[in-house]
Amino acid sequence: MTISVVQGFTKSLAMTVLSEIGDKTFIAAAILAMRHPRRLVLIGCLSALIVMTILSAVVGWAAPNLISRKLTHHVATLLFFGFGVKSLWDGFHEDGDAEELAEVEKQLDADFKGATVTLKGNKDDDDLKKEQRPFLRQIFSPILLKAFSITFFGEWGDKSQLATIGLAAAENPFGVVLGGILGQALCTVAAVVGGKSLASQISEKMVALFGGVLFIIFGIQSFLSPID
Repeated sequence: MTISVVQGFTKSLAMTVLSEIGDKTFIAAAILAMRHPRRLVLIGCLSALIVMTILSAVVGWAAPNLISRKLTHHVATLLFFGFGVKSLWDGFHEDGDAEELAEVEKQLDADFKGATVTLKGNKDDDDLKKEQRPFLRQIFSPILLKAFSITFFGEWGDKSQLATIGLAAAENPFGVVLGGILGQALCTVAAVVGGKSLASQISEKMVALFGGVLFIIFGIQSFLSPID
Protein backbone atom coordinates (compact mmCIF):
# COMPACT_ATOMS: atom_id res chain seq x y z
CA MET A 1 0.00 0.00 0.00
CA THR A 2 2.75 2.45 1.01
CA ILE A 3 4.77 1.62 -2.10
CA SER A 4 1.78 2.19 -4.37
CA VAL A 5 1.06 5.56 -2.73
CA VAL A 6 4.68 6.67 -3.14
CA GLN A 7 4.73 5.49 -6.75
CA GLY A 8 1.52 7.34 -7.55
CA PHE A 9 2.81 10.42 -5.73
CA THR A 10 6.15 10.58 -7.55
CA LYS A 11 4.62 9.95 -10.97
CA SER A 12 1.89 12.52 -10.42
CA LEU A 13 4.35 15.12 -9.10
CA ALA A 14 6.71 14.75 -12.06
CA MET A 15 3.88 14.67 -14.60
CA THR A 16 2.16 17.72 -13.10
CA VAL A 17 5.30 19.88 -12.97
CA LEU A 18 6.30 19.06 -16.54
CA SER A 19 2.73 19.55 -17.80
CA GLU A 20 1.97 22.80 -15.98
CA ILE A 21 5.26 24.71 -15.97
CA GLY A 22 5.15 27.33 -18.69
CA ASP A 23 1.67 26.48 -20.01
CA LYS A 24 -1.14 29.00 -20.58
CA THR A 25 -2.55 28.85 -17.06
CA PHE A 26 0.98 29.30 -15.66
CA ILE A 27 1.46 32.40 -17.81
CA ALA A 28 -2.00 33.70 -16.91
CA ALA A 29 -1.23 33.34 -13.18
CA ALA A 30 2.07 35.19 -13.65
CA ILE A 31 0.41 38.10 -15.45
CA LEU A 32 -2.51 38.27 -13.01
CA ALA A 33 -0.07 38.43 -10.11
CA MET A 34 1.56 41.50 -11.64
CA ARG A 35 -1.75 43.37 -11.75
CA HIS A 36 -3.53 42.22 -8.60
CA PRO A 37 -2.69 41.21 -5.02
CA ARG A 38 -0.57 38.07 -5.20
CA ARG A 39 -2.36 36.41 -2.30
CA LEU A 40 -5.72 36.54 -4.03
CA VAL A 41 -4.30 35.35 -7.35
CA LEU A 42 -2.46 32.50 -5.64
CA ILE A 43 -5.54 31.36 -3.72
CA GLY A 44 -7.79 31.58 -6.78
CA CYS A 45 -5.46 29.77 -9.19
CA LEU A 46 -4.30 27.12 -6.73
CA SER A 47 -7.80 26.32 -5.46
CA ALA A 48 -8.98 25.82 -9.06
CA LEU A 49 -6.09 23.47 -9.76
CA ILE A 50 -6.67 21.52 -6.54
CA VAL A 51 -10.36 21.08 -7.37
CA MET A 52 -9.46 19.96 -10.89
CA THR A 53 -6.87 17.49 -9.60
CA ILE A 54 -9.30 15.92 -7.11
CA LEU A 55 -12.10 15.69 -9.70
CA SER A 56 -9.76 14.09 -12.24
CA ALA A 57 -8.43 11.58 -9.70
CA VAL A 58 -11.98 10.64 -8.66
CA VAL A 59 -12.92 9.99 -12.30
CA GLY A 60 -9.78 7.90 -12.77
CA TRP A 61 -10.45 5.96 -9.57
CA ALA A 62 -14.07 5.31 -10.50
CA ALA A 63 -13.35 4.23 -14.07
CA PRO A 64 -12.16 0.68 -13.21
CA ASN A 65 -15.31 0.21 -11.12
CA LEU A 66 -17.58 1.21 -14.00
CA ILE A 67 -15.83 -0.59 -16.85
CA SER A 68 -13.43 -3.52 -16.90
CA ARG A 69 -10.02 -2.99 -15.32
CA LYS A 70 -8.38 -4.46 -18.40
CA LEU A 71 -10.00 -1.88 -20.69
CA THR A 72 -9.15 0.94 -18.26
CA HIS A 73 -5.53 -0.22 -18.17
CA HIS A 74 -5.27 -0.24 -21.97
CA VAL A 75 -6.90 3.20 -22.28
CA ALA A 76 -4.50 4.66 -19.68
CA THR A 77 -1.54 3.12 -21.55
CA LEU A 78 -2.72 4.61 -24.85
CA LEU A 79 -3.20 8.02 -23.17
CA PHE A 80 0.39 8.01 -21.90
CA PHE A 81 1.79 7.06 -25.30
CA GLY A 82 -0.48 9.55 -27.06
CA PHE A 83 0.50 12.44 -24.80
CA GLY A 84 4.15 11.45 -25.07
CA VAL A 85 4.12 11.52 -28.87
CA LYS A 86 2.11 14.78 -28.91
CA SER A 87 4.51 16.46 -26.46
CA LEU A 88 7.57 15.32 -28.42
CA TRP A 89 5.96 16.55 -31.65
CA ASP A 90 5.25 19.94 -30.09
CA GLY A 91 8.78 20.13 -28.71
CA PHE A 92 10.41 19.44 -32.08
CA HIS A 93 8.07 21.43 -34.31
CA GLU A 94 6.92 24.39 -32.22
CA ASP A 95 9.01 27.30 -30.99
CA GLY A 96 6.31 29.78 -30.10
CA ASP A 97 7.15 30.56 -26.46
CA ALA A 98 7.04 34.32 -27.03
CA GLU A 99 3.93 34.03 -29.18
CA GLU A 100 2.01 32.12 -26.50
CA LEU A 101 3.05 34.61 -23.82
CA ALA A 102 1.90 37.48 -26.05
CA GLU A 103 -1.36 35.69 -26.83
CA VAL A 104 -2.25 35.15 -23.16
CA GLU A 105 -1.26 38.70 -22.27
CA LYS A 106 -3.37 40.07 -25.12
CA GLN A 107 -6.42 38.14 -23.91
CA LEU A 108 -5.98 39.39 -20.37
CA ASP A 109 -5.36 42.94 -21.61
CA ALA A 110 -8.68 42.91 -23.44
CA ASP A 111 -10.41 41.56 -20.36
CA PHE A 112 -8.91 44.13 -17.99
CA LYS A 113 -8.96 47.16 -20.30
CA GLY A 114 -12.06 48.73 -18.81
CA ALA A 115 -11.02 48.02 -15.23
CA THR A 116 -7.58 49.50 -15.77
CA VAL A 117 -9.02 52.80 -16.99
CA THR A 118 -11.43 52.99 -14.07
CA LEU A 119 -8.80 52.28 -11.42
CA LYS A 120 -6.13 54.59 -12.82
CA GLY A 121 -5.25 57.36 -10.41
CA ASN A 122 -6.99 55.70 -7.46
CA LYS A 123 -4.41 53.01 -6.70
CA ASP A 124 -3.46 54.35 -3.26
CA ASP A 125 -7.09 54.54 -2.13
CA ASP A 126 -7.75 51.02 -3.46
CA ASP A 127 -4.71 49.61 -1.65
CA LEU A 128 -5.89 51.16 1.60
CA LYS A 129 -9.37 49.70 1.11
CA LYS A 130 -7.91 46.28 0.42
CA GLU A 131 -5.96 46.40 3.67
CA GLN A 132 -9.09 47.33 5.59
CA ARG A 133 -11.39 44.89 3.79
CA PRO A 134 -12.42 41.88 5.90
CA PHE A 135 -10.66 38.63 5.01
CA LEU A 136 -13.84 36.82 3.89
CA ARG A 137 -14.74 39.64 1.52
CA GLN A 138 -11.27 39.36 -0.02
CA ILE A 139 -11.70 35.61 -0.40
CA PHE A 140 -14.86 36.12 -2.46
CA SER A 141 -13.52 39.13 -4.31
CA PRO A 142 -13.93 39.43 -8.10
CA ILE A 143 -10.15 39.10 -8.49
CA LEU A 144 -10.05 35.73 -6.74
CA LEU A 145 -13.09 34.47 -8.62
CA LYS A 146 -11.59 35.62 -11.92
CA ALA A 147 -8.30 33.84 -11.16
CA PHE A 148 -10.24 30.70 -10.23
CA SER A 149 -12.44 30.71 -13.34
CA ILE A 150 -9.60 31.47 -15.78
CA THR A 151 -7.51 28.64 -14.34
CA PHE A 152 -10.33 26.10 -13.95
CA PHE A 153 -11.74 26.48 -17.45
CA GLY A 154 -8.24 26.80 -18.90
CA GLU A 155 -7.39 23.37 -17.46
CA TRP A 156 -10.68 21.71 -18.41
CA GLY A 157 -9.95 19.10 -21.09
CA ASP A 158 -6.22 19.91 -20.99
CA LYS A 159 -3.78 17.04 -21.38
CA SER A 160 -2.72 17.36 -17.73
CA GLN A 161 -6.32 16.71 -16.64
CA LEU A 162 -6.68 13.69 -18.91
CA ALA A 163 -3.25 12.42 -17.83
CA THR A 164 -4.28 12.71 -14.18
CA ILE A 165 -7.39 10.65 -14.92
CA GLY A 166 -5.27 7.99 -16.60
CA LEU A 167 -2.70 8.03 -13.82
CA ALA A 168 -5.36 7.68 -11.12
CA ALA A 169 -6.81 4.71 -13.00
CA ALA A 170 -3.41 3.00 -13.09
CA GLU A 171 -1.90 4.07 -9.75
CA ASN A 172 -3.00 4.70 -6.18
CA PRO A 173 -5.43 7.66 -6.48
CA PHE A 174 -4.48 9.04 -3.05
CA GLY A 175 -0.84 9.27 -4.07
CA VAL A 176 -1.85 10.80 -7.39
CA VAL A 177 -3.88 13.50 -5.62
CA LEU A 178 -1.06 14.33 -3.18
CA GLY A 179 1.56 14.49 -5.93
CA GLY A 180 -0.72 16.50 -8.20
CA ILE A 181 -1.56 19.05 -5.52
CA LEU A 182 2.12 19.48 -4.57
CA GLY A 183 3.09 19.86 -8.22
CA GLN A 184 0.32 22.39 -8.82
CA ALA A 185 1.35 24.32 -5.70
CA LEU A 186 5.00 24.47 -6.78
CA CYS A 187 4.13 25.68 -10.28
CA THR A 188 1.53 28.21 -9.12
CA VAL A 189 3.79 29.70 -6.44
CA ALA A 190 6.59 29.97 -9.00
CA ALA A 191 4.27 31.73 -11.45
CA VAL A 192 2.87 34.16 -8.87
CA VAL A 193 6.24 34.98 -7.30
CA GLY A 194 8.32 34.93 -10.50
CA GLY A 195 5.81 36.84 -12.58
CA LYS A 196 6.07 37.52 -16.28
CA SER A 197 9.89 37.58 -16.23
CA LEU A 198 10.02 33.94 -15.12
CA ALA A 199 7.29 32.89 -17.55
CA SER A 200 9.17 34.46 -20.47
CA GLN A 201 12.44 32.70 -19.55
CA ILE A 202 11.00 29.18 -19.45
CA SER A 203 11.66 27.19 -22.61
CA GLU A 204 8.36 25.55 -23.42
CA LYS A 205 10.16 23.49 -26.07
CA MET A 206 12.45 21.83 -23.52
CA VAL A 207 9.54 21.31 -21.10
CA ALA A 208 7.56 19.63 -23.89
CA LEU A 209 10.48 17.34 -24.76
CA PHE A 210 11.09 16.31 -21.15
CA GLY A 211 7.35 15.84 -20.64
CA GLY A 212 7.10 13.72 -23.78
CA VAL A 213 9.89 11.43 -22.62
CA LEU A 214 8.23 11.11 -19.20
CA PHE A 215 4.85 10.18 -20.72
CA ILE A 216 6.51 7.58 -22.98
CA ILE A 217 8.22 6.05 -19.91
CA PHE A 218 4.86 5.94 -18.11
CA GLY A 219 3.33 4.28 -21.17
CA ILE A 220 6.04 1.63 -21.38
CA GLN A 221 5.77 0.90 -17.67
CA SER A 222 1.98 0.65 -17.90
CA PHE A 223 2.24 -1.61 -20.96
CA LEU A 224 4.66 -3.98 -19.20
CA SER A 225 2.90 -4.01 -15.84
CA PRO A 226 0.51 -6.91 -15.12
CA ILE A 227 -3.23 -6.23 -14.91
CA ASP A 228 -4.69 -7.04 -11.49
